[in-house]
Amino acid sequence: MKLINLPVVLRVQGWLLLIEATFMTAPIAVAAYYHEWPTAICFTYATLLTLAAGLVMARFLKPKPGAAMRRREGVLLTAIIWVFFSFFGMLPLLFTGTLDNVTDAFFETMSGFTTTGSSVIADVEALPRAVLFWRSTMQWIGGMGIILFTLAVLPMLNQKGGIALFNAEVTGITHERLRPRVSQTAKDLWLIYIILTMAMTVLLASPMGWFDALSHAMTTMATGGFSTKNVGLHYWNDHYIYGVAIVFMFLGGINFSLIYSASRGRFDRVRSNDTFRFYCLMTAVVAVVIFINMCVEGYASSNGDRAVFALFDTVAAITSTGLNTIDYETRGEFIAMLLMLVMFFGGMAGSTSGGAKIDRLIVLLKNTLNEFYRVLHPNAVKTVRLNGRALAHTLVAKVIAFLAIYVMVTFVSALVLTLYELPIVDSLHTSLAMVSNYGLGYGTTAMPGGFAALPDPAKWMLAIEMLVGRLELFTVLVIFTPAFWRKD
Repeated sequence: MKLINLPVVLRVQGWLLLIEATFMTAPIAVAAYYHEWPTAICFTYATLLTLAAGLVMARFLKPKPGAAMRRREGVLLTAIIWVFFSFFGMLPLLFTGTLDNVTDAFFETMSGFTTTGSSVIADVEALPRAVLFWRSTMQWIGGMGIILFTLAVLPMLNQKGGIALFNAEVTGITHERLRPRVSQTAKDLWLIYIILTMAMTVLLASPMGWFDALSHAMTTMATGGFSTKNVGLHYWNDHYIYGVAIVFMFLGGINFSLIYSASRGRFDRVRSNDTFRFYCLMTAVVAVVIFINMCVEGYASSNGDRAVFALFDTVAAITSTGLNTIDYETRGEFIAMLLMLVMFFGGMAGSTSGGAKIDRLIVLLKNTLNEFYRVLHPNAVKTVRLNGRALAHTLVAKVIAFLAIYVMVTFVSALVLTLYELPIVDSLHTSLAMVSNYGLGYGTTAMPGGFAALPDPAKWMLAIEMLVGRLELFTVLVIFTPAFWRKD
């Protein structure tokens, strides 16, 4: 096997930048509609720079004849595209004066594309609408995945490493394709994503207005959490809006292949799915526990409010959307700790949610029970079964390794944060929020724009942690190993 073919990687990277430039034209249209002409000019400059970079890379970087994208190129491209997208995606924030330094702009943009939702901007309501829409667009693109969108619009990659790209970006233990061709699978998943986004927009348009409705629909389906208001959906404090958000956040936490099956009338696949049942059970149990705690502690003014808030905050945490209704940090920390636990595992694999994924929790629990059994019966042969299928021992070992690395990344990052005099609890919560793509701060970082208070080196580290969490560890971390670059 030869060394990594960088021209192939960079040429595809150029095509991806052309796609990003196309998305940048949407905020220009928004700026024109609302007569934000200086903002429109700034976005135009950013679009032209991104377009020029994409054209140069796609046009002039020509791989050798017969060169194809293999697994290593796919992994490398998937890892670096999020960095390139964030680098060019931050240009509008800098040009418009939304942020005045590269560190904050890169942090904000990486938080957007990885759907983490952490922000260094204290007053988003003071921003031009075009900037608000760009923040929502970044999360919407990142929710389903940059590479997945590319596979949908560039079918040529179906023969040139499309499977490697698909497997590197799509979350989960195993990767299920809906169609034989990867490009068709990508189109089906994006079609479902678009339909759900439009449906939520229509449902929210009446109480919120079209702009806020579309912006929140994009970030909710992406389970990202960016809002056009400083206090998020609590700005409206409307049970109907909370109810709509709960439904679509919950859908965002479901494996999209199951949603596709349901759309085709194959509800038996949904009912028989172990992970989906566990996802529903965990959501219900945690919401009931929070509701009971709210009643005991006197949160909210009525049982109706408690029920809505408990379910909303549970779903927002388990799907890593990062929205909340009550500041639990100042009202007792039991609920905050409980939500921290569920955000660790997140929603289902193949969804837009973050976290380690419930699928891996199930595998961990079943494998642990098997180990207990083997203590009494050392010669017994027990397999871990998920959704009716036995998992190979190598796959179970990979799940356990993933969870171990996940915890190590969280604690190492938290340790580094303590060097900058961040309290231990704040450091742990912040680090876990980054790797889980949950986004909400705690203590020092809890206020709107609270992450701006962190030193620049901490922001760069957290930006990398967001990326590591979004691409589920291995895709990013493997490129830092010597074996990845070594010639076989």
